[in-house]
Amino acid sequence: MSNTNITHAAVGVIQRDNGLVLLAERPVDKPWSGYWEFPGGKIEVNETPEHALKRELKEELGIDVTAFYPWLTRSYDYEAKYDAEGKLESPAKTVKLHFFIVVEWHGEPFGLEKQTISWQNPEKVMVAPMLPANAPILSALSLSSIYAITNLSELGEALFFERLKIALDNGLMMIQVREKQLSPEELFLFIERVVEVASPYEAKVFVNSDLNVALTLDMVGVHLSSRALMQLKVKPEGKLYGASCHNRQELAHAESLGLDYVVLSPVQKTLSHTDAQPLGWDVFSELIADYSLPVYALGGLQANDLSIAREHGAHGIAMQRSAWN
Repeated sequence: MSNTNITHAAVGVIQRDNGLVLLAERPVDKPWSGYWEFPGGKIEVNETPEHALKRELKEELGIDVTAFYPWLTRSYDYEAKYDAEGKLESPAKTVKLHFFIVVEWHGEPFGLEKQTISWQNPEKVMVAPMLPANAPILSALSLSSIYAITNLSELGEALFFERLKIALDNGLMMIQVREKQLSPEELFLFIERVVEVASPYEAKVFVNSDLNVALTLDMVGVHLSSRALMQLKVKPEGKLYGASCHNRQELAHAESLGLDYVVLSPVQKTLSHTDAQPLGWDVFSELIADYSLPVYALGGLQANDLSIAREHGAHGIAMQRSAWN
């Protein structure tokens, strides 16, 4: 479809501190009535997505948004929808959805348009059906904002597992095992132990590049190097897949494959890649403008950099050394 047929909308993922998000059921007098969605609405002519977000959430829910972050931008092609008698309910159209994570607001959300609202765990949604354009967003919300990369080579085994337990106790929910210095046999045993320690916490553990290990140990997913990413033609099924990206071409390929997330680096200078030119936050933000996948910022970051990363459109931050301090 041409740009003239694209409807732009601002969508708010209103998120409590405990991770629950607000969903709303479309009222009976609107197309797709009975379907559940994240609240929001059409961006008017000469209106910014940010202004539309605040206006729509005030009109729909009666809340005043005070803190939010830009997040994903996704397009969805809706086919024409007909009722049981063959009457056109809603015409075919393309909707470009500008998602924001809303973290602070004044007032208690209430369905001012007589819509039912419900706080839901994005990993265990108890309402259905979801509006098609909103369903993939729940998968992205299941990814933690902090992504830790193992650092066995510097810490040693005893100290690493001590720090891993502390991090899990403090809420770490997503880990990538990346230890290039280990033999295949040593790596397998190390991953096996990481999975065993993380399992009671229901933390997601990814292995770097090795699908066979992920399958053998029933791990949640695989993280691809940028080289492996560019060689991949089709995303395999059955696991979550992420990838390392460093430029626009790699980001575009990951998006075309429909991966579950990407890591974009280096944002700042790092000890592990001293010769790599850092992107800086402005270039980072420019590269992921209108991007549809969750993006982790990586490179010289500390936990307290999460807010600035989110302000620049990141889903979260990935850390190797700082994750285990």
